[in-house]
Amino acid sequence: MNPFLDVAFRSLCVYIFMILALRVFGKNQLSQLNAGDVILLLLISNAVQNAMVGPDTSLQGGLVAALVLFICNFTLKKIMFHNPKLNVWIQDQPEILVKDGIVDLERLQKCEITSDELLESIREHGVESVDKVNLAILEVDGNISIVSTDSNQQTNFTRHKRKFPRKAHKF
Repeated sequence: MNPFLDVAFRSLCVYIFMILALRVFGKNQLSQLNAGDVILLLLISNAVQNAMVGPDTSLQGGLVAALVLFICNFTLKKIMFHNPKLNVWIQDQPEILVKDGIVDLERLQKCEITSDELLESIREHGVESVDKVNLAILEVDGNISIVSTDSNQQTNFTRHKRKFPRKAHKF
């Protein structure tokens, strides 16, 4: 087999494996990486590098592997845009945690968010209490968005990065 096709095939296999592994084990966002996440990413990249390029450690082999990864990522995003079912499977959907001041305790438990974490996020948004929250949504990227009404009955929307990344789906 052509060495560049071999690198391309290996890179494609590693990309598909990583998408599936992230789907099963959870998604971490770059803006929310802690030290353990950074170490994990570095170790994974080191572990899969040889699987992608094999014995071809040349500049061309590395560029082919990188090109294949960029093309795979671009193609996956295009497919996800046109296929809502795949998009939901990979990214999940937003979860409403609070509606009109009422906390959905079952949803909190399903999303593995404690009441203290929710209250902390609400306070970080500058809202005094849960009863002043019109809507609190756990977004697909792990952030909690808050829509509240102040004393002048004006709607306020704030978005805050969560301390903990969103949990993966349960199969």
